[in-house]
Amino acid sequence: MNTRNTHPQRLALALALMAAAGFAQAQDADDDGAGTSGKLLLTGGVSQVEGSAGGGLTPWAVIGGYGTRDQIGANAFYTKVNVDDYALDSYGVLVGFYDRVELSFSRQEFDTEAVGGALGLGNGFTFTQDTIGVKVKVAGDAVLEQDSWLPQIAVGAQYKKNDQPGVLAFVGARDDSGVDYYVSATKLYLAQSLLLNGTVRFTKANQFGILGFGGDRNDDYEAQFEASAAYLLSRNLAIGAEYRTKPDNLGIATEDDAWDVFVAWAPIKNVSLTVAYVDLGNIVIRDEQRGVYASLQVGF
Repeated sequence: MNTRNTHPQRLALALALMAAAGFAQAQDADDDGAGTSGKLLLTGGVSQVEGSAGGGLTPWAVIGGYGTRDQIGANAFYTKVNVDDYALDSYGVLVGFYDRVELSFSRQEFDTEAVGGALGLGNGFTFTQDTIGVKVKVAGDAVLEQDSWLPQIAVGAQYKKNDQPGVLAFVGARDDSGVDYYVSATKLYLAQSLLLNGTVRFTKANQFGILGFGGDRNDDYEAQFEASAAYLLSRNLAIGAEYRTKPDNLGIATEDDAWDVFVAWAPIKNVSLTVAYVDLGNIVIRDEQRGVYASLQVGF
């Protein structure tokens, strides 16, 4: 069992969340009565498992938070994933600057449960990964430019650092840290209540980085493809699906692609809840890792 004390880090993260939320609320108060923002419910996405605004599995080109071009917005989130033999907790914060730049920090804690004991690591052995992200909108506007064929386009990067270099080296990973680079394109068709997103990610990450970066099979960057589709049933309720391909770098086990189907509900503008059925495929010595995830997001 990994006994590394994370309480100081969690306290620091909580303080960062409160600071970001307070700053965003101050921006709203100074907006001459315009309200929280002109963004529509759910059009800023929910929180991707690595912290960026988008779907649960893949980032979108949208900038997180409800801030418009004259405002600063922020999101905080907590996600719980339970599949057959593993569990993942992810939590973090992002700040969106003037609907142009997004900065994010998140932490993923991956619990191996009984599989850790079978591998000789101990039941409940946990990998912890910190992810720092940046995203920049470079073209288009998914909401405002309805008369244009051009989607909103953003480029981004996610730096990931894992806390178990020794174990990662044992399973064949080349590094305990790495950077993912991606390009996302998001198009919202308001008249059809439909959002489509495509992302190309250049990565060496094994299982999102939980099992390190690169491996005995391959240690080169590869392009991976991610897609999301969401349909707005009403102004505060959406359903959708996602698919994410992943590299297969480790000889210890084949790594499968991931997909999910989800429901996202925003009872009020500042809160959203996402529930999904997710299939992560093989993870090390366990096949068909399927289950549910739930994610709570608070945004301004």
